[in-house]
Amino acid sequence: MKVLGLNALFHDSAAAIVVDGRVVAAAEEERFSRRKHAKRPVPWAAWELPELSARWCLAEAGLRAADLDAVTYSYDPSLAAPAEELGLHDPWDHVRQMYAQRAPGFIAAMLGIDESIVRFVPHHVAHAASATLAGPFEEGDVLVLDGRGESASHLAGHFRGAELEVHRIQRLPHSIGLLYEDATEHLGFLRSSDEYKVMALASYGTPRFLPQLKEVVGTDGSGGFFAESLDWAALVPPRRPDEPWDQDHADLASSVQRAVEDVCLELAGWLQQRTGADRLVLAGGVALNCVANTRLLDEGPYREIWVQPAAGDAGTALGGALTVAAEQDAVTPLSTMALGPEWSDDEIEEILTTAKVAHERVDDVAAVVADALADDQIVAWFQGRSEFGPRALGHRSLLAHPGSAANLERLNAVKGREQFRPVAPMVLLERAPAIFSRGPIPSPHMLFVHDVAQEWSWRIPAVVHVDGTARVQTVGDDEPLVAAMLRAFEERTGLPVVVNTSLNTAGRPMVDSPRDALECFGSAPVDLLAIGSFVVRRTATP
Repeated sequence: MKVLGLNALFHDSAAAIVVDGRVVAAAEEERFSRRKHAKRPVPWAAWELPELSARWCLAEAGLRAADLDAVTYSYDPSLAAPAEELGLHDPWDHVRQMYAQRAPGFIAAMLGIDESIVRFVPHHVAHAASATLAGPFEEGDVLVLDGRGESASHLAGHFRGAELEVHRIQRLPHSIGLLYEDATEHLGFLRSSDEYKVMALASYGTPRFLPQLKEVVGTDGSGGFFAESLDWAALVPPRRPDEPWDQDHADLASSVQRAVEDVCLELAGWLQQRTGADRLVLAGGVALNCVANTRLLDEGPYREIWVQPAAGDAGTALGGALTVAAEQDAVTPLSTMALGPEWSDDEIEEILTTAKVAHERVDDVAAVVADALADDQIVAWFQGRSEFGPRALGHRSLLAHPGSAANLERLNAVKGREQFRPVAPMVLLERAPAIFSRGPIPSPHMLFVHDVAQEWSWRIPAVVHVDGTARVQTVGDDEPLVAAMLRAFEERTGLPVVVNTSLNTAGRPMVDSPRDALECFGSAPVDLLAIGSFVVRRTATP
Protein backbone atom coordinates (compact mmCIF):
# COMPACT_ATOMS: atom_id res chain seq x y z
CA MET A 1 0.00 0.00 0.00
CA LYS A 2 1.29 3.46 -0.95
CA VAL A 3 0.13 6.30 1.29
CA LEU A 4 1.03 9.98 1.17
CA GLY A 5 0.39 11.84 4.41
CA LEU A 6 -0.14 15.60 4.54
CA ASN A 7 -0.31 18.10 7.39
CA ALA A 8 -1.59 21.46 6.29
CA LEU A 9 -4.33 23.08 8.36
CA PHE A 10 -2.56 24.95 11.16
CA HIS A 11 1.21 25.25 10.72
CA ASP A 12 4.37 23.15 10.27
CA SER A 13 3.01 21.88 6.97
CA ALA A 14 4.68 18.63 5.95
CA ALA A 15 4.45 15.51 3.83
CA ALA A 16 5.45 11.90 4.40
CA ILE A 17 5.19 8.78 2.29
CA VAL A 18 4.79 5.20 3.48
CA VAL A 19 5.20 2.30 1.07
CA ASP A 20 4.27 -1.22 2.16
CA GLY A 21 4.46 -0.19 5.80
CA ARG A 22 7.89 1.45 5.55
CA VAL A 23 8.51 5.18 5.87
CA VAL A 24 10.40 6.14 2.72
CA ALA A 25 10.56 9.90 3.11
CA ALA A 26 9.26 12.77 5.23
CA ALA A 27 9.95 16.49 5.02
CA GLU A 28 8.60 19.81 6.22
CA GLU A 29 7.38 22.32 3.67
CA GLU A 30 9.50 25.09 5.23
CA ARG A 31 12.67 23.37 4.03
CA PHE A 32 11.59 23.91 0.41
CA SER A 33 9.60 27.16 0.62
CA ARG A 34 12.15 28.74 3.05
CA ARG A 35 9.27 30.17 5.12
CA LYS A 36 9.58 29.31 8.82
CA HIS A 37 6.84 26.85 9.85
CA ALA A 38 5.69 27.06 6.20
CA LYS A 39 2.98 29.55 7.22
CA ARG A 40 1.46 31.27 10.22
CA PRO A 41 -1.37 29.33 11.96
CA VAL A 42 -4.13 31.71 10.94
CA PRO A 43 -7.46 30.67 9.37
CA TRP A 44 -6.89 32.39 6.04
CA ALA A 45 -3.67 30.39 5.51
CA ALA A 46 -5.49 27.07 5.90
CA TRP A 47 -5.83 26.60 2.13
CA GLU A 48 -2.05 26.39 1.64
CA LEU A 49 -0.95 22.81 1.00
CA PRO A 50 2.57 21.34 1.29
CA GLU A 51 2.92 20.98 -2.45
CA LEU A 52 6.72 21.14 -2.61
CA SER A 53 7.34 18.55 0.10
CA ALA A 54 4.59 16.30 -1.28
CA ARG A 55 6.09 16.31 -4.75
CA TRP A 56 9.56 15.66 -3.33
CA CYS A 57 8.26 12.70 -1.29
CA LEU A 58 6.68 11.19 -4.39
CA ALA A 59 9.89 11.63 -6.38
CA GLU A 60 11.99 10.16 -3.56
CA ALA A 61 9.73 7.10 -3.50
CA GLY A 62 9.90 6.81 -7.29
CA LEU A 63 6.14 7.18 -7.58
CA ARG A 64 3.63 9.22 -9.50
CA ALA A 65 0.56 10.59 -7.76
CA ALA A 66 -1.51 8.13 -9.79
CA ASP A 67 0.31 5.27 -8.02
CA LEU A 68 -1.03 6.26 -4.60
CA ASP A 69 -3.63 4.16 -2.83
CA ALA A 70 -4.47 6.89 -0.33
CA VAL A 71 -3.65 10.43 0.69
CA THR A 72 -4.27 11.43 4.29
CA TYR A 73 -5.09 14.83 5.79
CA SER A 74 -4.42 15.03 9.52
CA TYR A 75 -7.61 16.79 10.55
CA ASP A 76 -11.21 15.57 10.41
CA PRO A 77 -13.64 18.49 10.08
CA SER A 78 -16.58 16.26 10.97
CA LEU A 79 -15.25 16.19 14.55
CA ALA A 80 -14.94 19.97 14.83
CA ALA A 81 -17.41 22.25 16.58
CA PRO A 82 -17.91 25.98 16.03
CA ALA A 83 -15.30 28.11 17.76
CA GLU A 84 -17.86 29.89 19.92
CA GLU A 85 -19.21 26.54 21.11
CA LEU A 86 -15.67 25.50 22.05
CA GLY A 87 -15.04 28.75 23.89
CA LEU A 88 -12.35 29.84 21.44
CA HIS A 89 -12.11 33.53 20.63
CA ASP A 90 -11.48 33.21 16.90
CA PRO A 91 -14.19 34.84 14.76
CA TRP A 92 -12.50 33.54 11.60
CA ASP A 93 -12.26 29.86 12.57
CA HIS A 94 -15.20 29.08 10.27
CA VAL A 95 -12.89 29.96 7.36
CA ARG A 96 -10.42 27.34 8.58
CA GLN A 97 -13.18 24.75 8.85
CA MET A 98 -14.43 25.54 5.35
CA TYR A 99 -10.97 24.92 3.92
CA ALA A 100 -10.65 21.69 5.91
CA GLN A 101 -13.97 20.41 4.57
CA ARG A 102 -12.88 21.14 1.02
CA ALA A 103 -9.32 19.86 1.44
CA PRO A 104 -9.90 16.65 -0.57
CA GLY A 105 -10.81 18.72 -3.61
CA PHE A 106 -7.81 21.01 -3.18
CA ILE A 107 -5.48 18.01 -2.75
CA ALA A 108 -6.96 16.22 -5.76
CA ALA A 109 -6.42 19.31 -7.90
CA MET A 110 -2.86 19.75 -6.63
CA LEU A 111 -1.81 16.16 -7.33
CA GLY A 112 -4.08 15.32 -10.23
CA ILE A 113 -5.75 12.40 -8.43
CA ASP A 114 -9.26 11.21 -7.71
CA GLU A 115 -10.71 13.01 -4.70
CA SER A 116 -12.09 9.73 -3.37
CA ILE A 117 -8.69 8.46 -2.19
CA VAL A 118 -8.20 11.42 0.18
CA ARG A 119 -8.96 10.43 3.76
CA PHE A 120 -9.34 12.51 6.88
CA VAL A 121 -7.44 11.25 9.94
CA PRO A 122 -8.35 12.87 13.29
CA HIS A 123 -5.61 15.25 14.37
CA HIS A 124 -4.78 13.64 17.72
CA VAL A 125 -5.07 10.13 16.29
CA ALA A 126 -2.43 11.15 13.73
CA HIS A 127 -0.26 12.57 16.52
CA ALA A 128 -0.64 9.35 18.50
CA ALA A 129 0.14 7.13 15.51
CA SER A 130 3.32 9.08 14.82
CA ALA A 131 4.57 7.82 18.19
CA THR A 132 2.88 4.44 18.59
CA LEU A 133 3.49 3.11 15.07
CA ALA A 134 6.82 4.82 14.39
CA GLY A 135 8.19 4.27 17.88
CA PRO A 136 10.15 1.35 19.35
CA PHE A 137 7.47 -0.15 21.63
CA GLU A 138 4.99 -2.85 20.66
CA GLU A 139 2.70 -1.92 23.53
CA GLY A 140 2.34 0.93 26.00
CA ASP A 141 0.56 4.16 26.80
CA VAL A 142 0.38 7.26 24.64
CA LEU A 143 -0.09 10.86 25.73
CA VAL A 144 -0.74 13.65 23.23
CA LEU A 145 -0.76 17.30 24.33
CA ASP A 146 -0.77 20.27 21.98
CA GLY A 147 -2.56 23.52 21.23
CA ARG A 148 -5.66 22.16 19.56
CA GLY A 149 -7.08 19.63 17.17
CA GLU A 150 -10.67 19.51 15.96
CA SER A 151 -12.41 19.98 19.34
CA ALA A 152 -9.79 18.76 21.80
CA SER A 153 -6.24 19.48 22.96
CA HIS A 154 -5.27 16.14 24.51
CA LEU A 155 -5.52 12.40 24.04
CA ALA A 156 -4.57 9.70 26.55
CA GLY A 157 -4.67 6.08 25.50
CA HIS A 158 -3.14 2.63 25.39
CA PHE A 159 -1.82 0.93 22.27
CA ARG A 160 -1.02 -2.62 21.31
CA GLY A 161 0.49 -2.83 17.85
CA ALA A 162 -1.78 -0.82 15.56
CA GLU A 163 -4.71 -0.90 17.99
CA LEU A 164 -5.36 2.30 19.96
CA GLU A 165 -7.72 2.44 22.92
CA VAL A 166 -8.54 6.01 23.88
CA HIS A 167 -9.09 6.50 27.62
CA ARG A 168 -9.52 10.28 27.77
CA ILE A 169 -9.57 13.40 25.67
CA GLN A 170 -9.73 16.98 26.91
CA ARG A 171 -12.21 19.22 25.15
CA LEU A 172 -11.35 22.78 24.24
CA PRO A 173 -11.01 25.57 25.29
CA HIS A 174 -8.84 23.93 27.96
CA SER A 175 -5.39 23.53 26.40
CA ILE A 176 -1.91 23.30 27.85
CA GLY A 177 -0.45 24.15 24.47
CA LEU A 178 -2.56 27.30 24.09
CA LEU A 179 -1.70 28.31 27.66
CA TYR A 180 2.01 28.10 26.81
CA GLU A 181 1.38 30.02 23.59
CA ASP A 182 -0.36 32.78 25.55
CA ALA A 183 2.62 33.02 27.89
CA THR A 184 4.97 33.10 24.91
CA GLU A 185 3.14 36.05 23.40
CA HIS A 186 2.86 37.88 26.73
CA LEU A 187 6.61 37.54 27.21
CA GLY A 188 7.25 39.27 23.88
CA PHE A 189 7.97 36.24 21.69
CA LEU A 190 6.17 34.95 18.60
CA ARG A 191 3.35 32.64 19.64
CA SER A 192 3.09 29.22 18.04
CA SER A 193 6.77 29.53 17.16
CA ASP A 194 8.97 30.69 20.05
CA GLU A 195 7.71 28.53 22.90
CA TYR A 196 11.17 26.98 23.30
CA LYS A 197 12.45 30.44 24.25
CA VAL A 198 10.10 30.45 27.25
CA MET A 199 11.49 27.07 28.30
CA ALA A 200 15.05 28.45 28.10
CA LEU A 201 14.16 31.66 29.92
CA ALA A 202 12.48 29.66 32.71
CA SER A 203 15.87 28.45 33.93
CA TYR A 204 16.78 32.03 34.87
CA GLY A 205 13.79 32.43 37.16
CA THR A 206 11.94 30.97 40.12
CA PRO A 207 8.28 29.87 40.01
CA ARG A 208 7.02 32.56 42.36
CA PHE A 209 3.78 33.00 40.38
CA LEU A 210 2.91 29.31 40.62
CA PRO A 211 0.20 29.78 43.32
CA GLN A 212 -1.71 32.17 41.05
CA LEU A 213 -1.33 29.82 38.09
CA LYS A 214 -2.53 26.85 40.14
CA GLU A 215 -5.85 28.64 40.61
CA VAL A 216 -6.55 28.41 36.88
CA VAL A 217 -4.43 25.45 35.69
CA GLY A 218 -4.57 21.90 37.02
CA THR A 219 -5.95 18.39 36.60
CA ASP A 220 -9.52 17.28 37.28
CA GLY A 221 -8.83 13.87 38.84
CA SER A 222 -10.34 11.92 35.95
CA GLY A 223 -7.57 12.10 33.38
CA GLY A 224 -8.37 15.58 32.12
CA PHE A 225 -7.36 19.09 33.08
CA PHE A 226 -8.54 22.67 33.22
CA ALA A 227 -6.75 25.73 31.84
CA GLU A 228 -8.87 28.78 32.43
CA SER A 229 -8.28 32.22 30.98
CA LEU A 230 -5.72 34.25 32.88
CA ASP A 231 -5.04 37.95 33.34
CA TRP A 232 -1.33 37.76 32.56
CA ALA A 233 -0.83 41.50 32.96
CA ALA A 234 -1.98 41.26 36.58
CA LEU A 235 1.10 39.11 37.21
CA VAL A 236 3.71 40.81 34.99
CA PRO A 237 3.32 43.65 32.49
CA PRO A 238 3.63 42.42 28.89
CA ARG A 239 7.04 42.67 27.28
CA ARG A 240 7.42 44.17 23.83
CA PRO A 241 9.61 42.15 21.44
CA ASP A 242 12.22 44.92 21.32
CA GLU A 243 12.47 45.25 25.11
CA PRO A 244 15.04 43.43 27.28
CA TRP A 245 13.69 40.78 29.62
CA ASP A 246 13.93 41.18 33.37
CA GLN A 247 13.60 38.98 36.45
CA ASP A 248 9.80 39.23 36.47
CA HIS A 249 9.71 37.81 32.95
CA ALA A 250 12.03 34.96 33.90
CA ASP A 251 9.95 34.20 37.00
CA LEU A 252 6.75 34.12 34.96
CA ALA A 253 8.39 31.77 32.44
CA SER A 254 9.56 29.57 35.31
CA SER A 255 6.06 29.51 36.83
CA VAL A 256 4.38 28.56 33.55
CA GLN A 257 6.98 25.89 32.90
CA ARG A 258 6.47 24.36 36.35
CA ALA A 259 2.68 24.45 36.02
CA VAL A 260 2.85 22.60 32.70
CA GLU A 261 5.24 20.01 34.14
CA ASP A 262 2.91 19.39 37.07
CA VAL A 263 -0.08 18.85 34.77
CA CYS A 264 1.91 16.45 32.57
CA LEU A 265 2.99 14.44 35.62
CA GLU A 266 -0.53 14.16 36.98
CA LEU A 267 -2.02 13.21 33.61
CA ALA A 268 0.61 10.51 33.16
CA GLY A 269 0.00 9.22 36.68
CA TRP A 270 -3.73 8.88 36.06
CA LEU A 271 -3.18 7.07 32.76
CA GLN A 272 -0.64 4.62 34.17
CA GLN A 273 -2.88 3.77 37.12
CA ARG A 274 -5.63 2.95 34.64
CA THR A 275 -3.53 0.75 32.32
CA GLY A 276 -0.64 -0.55 34.42
CA ALA A 277 1.76 0.03 31.51
CA ASP A 278 5.45 0.69 32.11
CA ARG A 279 6.19 2.36 28.77
CA LEU A 280 4.94 5.69 27.44
CA VAL A 281 5.20 7.46 24.11
CA LEU A 282 4.64 11.20 23.70
CA ALA A 283 3.54 13.36 20.77
CA GLY A 284 2.05 16.79 20.20
CA GLY A 285 3.85 20.10 20.47
CA VAL A 286 4.09 19.96 24.27
CA ALA A 287 6.26 16.83 23.87
CA LEU A 288 9.03 19.06 22.48
CA ASN A 289 9.42 20.50 25.98
CA CYS A 290 12.52 18.54 26.96
CA VAL A 291 12.53 19.84 30.54
CA ALA A 292 9.01 18.52 31.12
CA ASN A 293 9.94 15.22 29.44
CA THR A 294 12.85 14.75 31.82
CA ARG A 295 10.79 15.48 34.90
CA LEU A 296 8.16 13.05 33.63
CA LEU A 297 10.80 10.35 33.32
CA ASP A 298 12.34 11.23 36.71
CA GLU A 299 9.20 11.50 38.79
CA GLY A 300 6.54 9.77 36.72
CA PRO A 301 5.43 6.14 36.86
CA TYR A 302 6.93 4.90 33.58
CA ARG A 303 10.11 2.90 33.23
CA GLU A 304 10.71 4.04 29.64
CA ILE A 305 9.56 7.05 27.65
CA TRP A 306 9.97 7.59 23.91
CA VAL A 307 9.22 10.97 22.36
CA GLN A 308 8.39 11.38 18.69
CA PRO A 309 11.25 13.61 17.42
CA ALA A 310 8.85 15.38 15.03
CA ALA A 311 6.31 15.74 17.84
CA GLY A 312 4.75 18.95 16.51
CA ASP A 313 2.15 19.18 13.79
CA ALA A 314 4.64 18.17 11.09
CA GLY A 315 4.63 14.71 12.64
CA THR A 316 0.92 14.30 11.93
CA ALA A 317 1.74 13.95 8.23
CA LEU A 318 3.71 10.85 9.18
CA GLY A 319 1.10 9.68 11.69
CA GLY A 320 -1.77 10.06 9.26
CA ALA A 321 0.02 8.02 6.59
CA LEU A 322 0.95 5.33 9.12
CA THR A 323 -2.63 5.14 10.43
CA VAL A 324 -3.99 4.22 7.01
CA ALA A 325 -1.00 2.07 6.02
CA ALA A 326 -1.42 -0.02 9.19
CA GLU A 327 -4.90 -1.05 8.06
CA GLN A 328 -3.28 -3.27 5.43
CA ASP A 329 0.47 -3.56 6.08
CA ALA A 330 2.70 -4.33 9.04
CA VAL A 331 4.40 -1.04 9.88
CA THR A 332 8.17 -0.85 10.32
CA PRO A 333 9.24 1.46 13.21
CA LEU A 334 11.57 4.32 12.40
CA SER A 335 15.28 3.69 12.80
CA THR A 336 16.35 7.23 11.83
CA MET A 337 14.93 10.71 11.49
CA ALA A 338 17.17 11.36 8.46
CA LEU A 339 14.21 11.15 6.08
CA GLY A 340 14.72 14.27 3.97
CA PRO A 341 16.68 15.15 0.83
CA GLU A 342 20.36 14.38 0.23
CA TRP A 343 22.85 15.23 -2.51
CA SER A 344 25.63 13.17 -4.03
CA ASP A 345 29.20 14.45 -4.15
CA ASP A 346 28.84 14.95 -7.89
CA GLU A 347 25.76 17.12 -7.39
CA ILE A 348 27.43 19.10 -4.62
CA GLU A 349 30.57 19.67 -6.68
CA GLU A 350 28.52 20.90 -9.63
CA ILE A 351 26.75 23.44 -7.41
CA LEU A 352 30.00 24.63 -5.83
CA THR A 353 31.62 24.99 -9.25
CA THR A 354 28.63 26.83 -10.71
CA ALA A 355 28.68 29.21 -7.75
CA LYS A 356 32.40 29.80 -8.35
CA VAL A 357 33.15 29.01 -4.71
CA ALA A 358 36.69 27.88 -3.93
CA HIS A 359 36.52 24.38 -2.50
CA GLU A 360 38.55 21.23 -2.07
CA ARG A 361 37.71 17.56 -1.90
CA VAL A 362 39.19 15.89 1.20
CA ASP A 363 39.82 12.24 1.95
CA ASP A 364 38.64 12.41 5.57
CA VAL A 365 36.11 15.15 6.20
CA ALA A 366 35.66 14.05 9.83
CA ALA A 367 39.37 14.60 10.54
CA VAL A 368 39.45 17.96 8.75
CA VAL A 369 36.45 19.16 10.77
CA ALA A 370 37.99 17.89 14.01
CA ASP A 371 41.14 19.90 13.23
CA ALA A 372 39.05 23.04 12.60
CA LEU A 373 37.02 22.60 15.79
CA ALA A 374 40.16 21.97 17.84
CA ASP A 375 41.43 25.27 16.42
CA ASP A 376 38.25 26.92 17.78
CA GLN A 377 36.66 27.46 14.38
CA ILE A 378 32.91 27.36 13.79
CA VAL A 379 31.94 24.69 11.28
CA ALA A 380 28.82 24.35 9.15
CA TRP A 381 28.20 20.61 8.80
CA PHE A 382 26.06 19.42 5.86
CA GLN A 383 26.02 15.64 5.50
CA GLY A 384 23.58 12.97 4.29
CA ARG A 385 19.81 13.22 4.37
CA SER A 386 18.27 16.14 6.24
CA GLU A 387 16.41 15.52 9.48
CA PHE A 388 12.62 15.40 9.80
CA GLY A 389 11.55 17.53 12.74
CA PRO A 390 12.89 20.64 14.46
CA ARG A 391 16.17 19.24 15.85
CA ALA A 392 19.55 19.23 14.11
CA LEU A 393 20.78 15.69 14.71
CA GLY A 394 24.14 15.76 12.97
CA HIS A 395 23.09 16.25 9.36
CA ARG A 396 22.45 20.02 9.17
CA SER A 397 24.40 21.45 12.10
CA LEU A 398 26.62 24.28 13.28
CA LEU A 399 29.50 22.85 15.33
CA ALA A 400 31.92 24.46 17.76
CA HIS A 401 34.43 23.72 20.54
CA PRO A 402 32.61 23.21 23.88
CA GLY A 403 35.64 24.16 25.99
CA SER A 404 35.27 27.91 25.55
CA ALA A 405 32.39 29.59 27.40
CA ALA A 406 32.60 32.42 24.86
CA ASN A 407 31.41 30.06 22.13
CA LEU A 408 27.84 30.21 23.43
CA GLU A 409 27.75 33.96 22.89
CA ARG A 410 29.64 33.54 19.63
CA LEU A 411 27.16 31.02 18.21
CA ASN A 412 24.14 33.01 19.33
CA ALA A 413 25.66 36.02 17.57
CA VAL A 414 26.25 33.95 14.41
CA LYS A 415 22.62 32.84 14.43
CA GLY A 416 21.17 36.16 15.61
CA ARG A 417 19.60 34.57 18.69
CA GLU A 418 18.93 35.83 22.20
CA GLN A 419 21.92 35.32 24.46
CA PHE A 420 19.91 33.54 27.18
CA ARG A 421 19.35 30.56 24.87
CA PRO A 422 21.58 27.50 25.32
CA VAL A 423 23.29 25.34 22.72
CA ALA A 424 23.46 21.58 22.95
CA PRO A 425 26.22 18.99 23.34
CA MET A 426 26.74 16.17 20.89
CA VAL A 427 28.55 13.33 22.68
CA LEU A 428 29.85 9.85 21.92
CA LEU A 429 27.37 7.33 23.31
CA GLU A 430 30.00 5.30 25.17
CA ARG A 431 31.35 8.43 26.88
CA ALA A 432 28.00 9.98 27.81
CA PRO A 433 27.36 8.20 31.17
CA ALA A 434 30.52 9.63 32.71
CA ILE A 435 29.57 13.19 31.78
CA PHE A 436 25.77 13.40 31.87
CA SER A 437 23.28 12.01 34.37
CA ARG A 438 19.55 12.05 35.21
CA GLY A 439 18.27 12.01 31.64
CA PRO A 440 18.06 8.80 29.59
CA ILE A 441 21.08 7.39 27.79
CA PRO A 442 20.99 6.73 24.85
CA SER A 443 19.32 10.03 24.01
CA PRO A 444 19.77 10.43 20.25
CA HIS A 445 17.07 13.05 19.55
CA MET A 446 17.77 15.92 21.98
CA LEU A 447 14.42 15.56 23.73
CA PHE A 448 15.55 15.36 27.36
CA VAL A 449 17.85 17.43 29.57
CA HIS A 450 20.71 15.92 31.55
CA ASP A 451 22.68 17.12 34.55
CA VAL A 452 26.32 17.84 33.74
CA ALA A 453 28.82 16.23 36.10
CA GLN A 454 30.61 18.84 38.19
CA GLU A 455 34.04 17.68 37.08
CA TRP A 456 32.99 18.17 33.47
CA SER A 457 31.03 21.40 33.65
CA TRP A 458 34.17 23.55 33.69
CA ARG A 459 35.62 21.55 30.78
CA ILE A 460 32.61 22.02 28.46
CA PRO A 461 31.12 25.34 29.64
CA ALA A 462 29.68 26.30 26.24
CA VAL A 463 27.01 23.60 26.49
CA VAL A 464 26.08 23.97 30.18
CA HIS A 465 22.89 25.96 30.72
CA VAL A 466 22.50 28.35 33.64
CA ASP A 467 20.77 25.61 35.68
CA GLY A 468 23.64 23.13 35.20
CA THR A 469 21.85 21.04 32.58
CA ALA A 470 22.36 20.27 28.91
CA ARG A 471 20.04 18.98 26.17
CA VAL A 472 22.15 16.06 25.06
CA GLN A 473 22.38 14.19 21.77
CA THR A 474 24.20 10.88 22.10
CA VAL A 475 25.89 9.54 18.97
CA GLY A 476 26.45 5.86 18.32
CA ASP A 477 27.69 3.80 15.42
CA ASP A 478 24.39 4.28 13.59
CA GLU A 479 25.84 7.73 12.74
CA PRO A 480 29.33 6.63 11.63
CA LEU A 481 30.52 9.93 10.14
CA VAL A 482 29.45 12.01 13.14
CA ALA A 483 30.95 9.43 15.50
CA ALA A 484 34.22 9.52 13.55
CA MET A 485 34.32 13.30 13.82
CA LEU A 486 33.70 13.14 17.59
CA ARG A 487 36.41 10.53 18.08
CA ALA A 488 38.87 12.59 16.04
CA PHE A 489 38.01 15.66 18.10
CA GLU A 490 38.57 13.75 21.34
CA GLU A 491 41.98 12.59 20.09
CA ARG A 492 42.95 16.22 19.57
CA THR A 493 41.40 17.80 22.68
CA GLY A 494 40.53 15.09 25.19
CA LEU A 495 36.85 16.10 24.90
CA PRO A 496 34.31 13.64 23.45
CA VAL A 497 31.77 16.47 23.17
CA VAL A 498 31.09 19.02 20.42
CA VAL A 499 28.65 21.93 20.43
CA ASN A 500 25.75 21.21 18.06
CA THR A 501 23.06 23.68 17.03
CA SER A 502 20.90 23.86 13.95
CA LEU A 503 22.37 25.12 10.68
CA ASN A 504 20.31 28.27 10.19
CA THR A 505 20.02 31.86 11.31
CA ALA A 506 17.22 33.31 13.44
CA GLY A 507 13.81 33.22 11.82
CA ARG A 508 14.97 31.03 8.94
CA PRO A 509 14.26 27.33 8.41
CA MET A 510 17.09 24.88 8.84
CA VAL A 511 19.40 24.60 5.83
CA ASP A 512 18.26 21.80 3.55
CA SER A 513 20.06 22.07 0.19
CA PRO A 514 23.63 22.91 -0.88
CA ARG A 515 22.42 26.29 -2.12
CA ASP A 516 20.88 26.98 1.29
CA ALA A 517 24.17 25.98 2.90
CA LEU A 518 26.15 28.37 0.70
CA GLU A 519 23.71 31.20 1.44
CA CYS A 520 24.04 30.61 5.19
CA PHE A 521 27.83 30.29 4.98
CA GLY A 522 28.10 33.46 2.93
CA SER A 523 25.95 35.53 5.29
CA ALA A 524 27.21 34.39 8.70
CA PRO A 525 30.71 34.40 10.24
CA VAL A 526 31.28 30.65 9.91
CA ASP A 527 34.86 29.53 9.35
CA LEU A 528 34.40 26.25 7.49
CA LEU A 529 31.65 24.56 5.49
CA ALA A 530 31.94 20.76 5.41
CA ILE A 531 29.54 19.64 2.70
CA GLY A 532 29.72 16.05 1.53
CA SER A 533 33.37 15.27 0.79
CA PHE A 534 34.17 18.95 0.24
CA VAL A 535 35.24 21.82 2.45
CA VAL A 536 34.87 25.52 1.81
CA ARG A 537 37.08 27.74 3.94
CA ARG A 538 36.33 31.31 4.92
CA THR A 539 39.89 32.40 4.05
CA ALA A 540 39.45 31.09 0.52
CA THR A 541 36.24 33.05 -0.09
CA PRO A 542 36.52 36.67 -1.32
